[in-house]
Amino acid sequence: MPKIKMPVKSPHIDMTPMVDLFSLLLTFFMLTTSFRPPEAALIDTPFSVSEKQAPDRDLITVSISKDNKIFFMMDNGPDSTTHYRSDLLKQMGQRYNIPFSAKELDKFSKLNSFGMPVNFMRTWLHAEDSKEKEKMQVGIPTDSTDNQLAMWVRFARLVNPRADVAIKGDGNADYKTVKKVMDIMQENKVNKFNLVTSLQKEEAKLENK
Repeated sequence: MPKIKMPVKSPHIDMTPMVDLFSLLLTFFMLTTSFRPPEAALIDTPFSVSEKQAPDRDLITVSISKDNKIFFMMDNGPDSTTHYRSDLLKQMGQRYNIPFSAKELDKFSKLNSFGMPVNFMRTWLHAEDSKEKEKMQVGIPTDSTDNQLAMWVRFARLVNPRADVAIKGDGNADYKTVKKVMDIMQENKVNKFNLVTSLQKEEAKLENK
């Protein structure tokens, strides 16, 4: 008597729940993700072969553009309980007798690098037009009579003593400006800092024998 062969059914996986889960996750990340504000100036850093990376948090960054304007950046710290940027601006406001409101401090804490005299800050924070905001980025003063960069560095170190310092200079920036920034760092007892560069790719060459 011949054997009866049972019909073989190929396995079927219902992908509908997975598609629904993917859609929910995508919607969640789109609604909760906050995009990083653009940099105040485009810095084309020189190349090097060093692979050491600067930390993502607890970092003070002083940038120097190709036209020798100086910009400043400090992150808010490792979590939502730290408010380093707003505390920093509050300190600067007290130093230069500029009262910043809670709304202005909160807005400043969400922005990126900046480069302007501190008396431009309130106008910059309230400006809506991007071109108007860009015109105010004339660089942080480093004059001997009003060395505001030194004040930013000093109060930033006071607000976050654990912060590392990085200098990000454009490859076409004047060496004298870079040297001046380094001197300001040393005057504020910052003797150890990172120099930000782009990683240079080295091509492997075959030797002819």
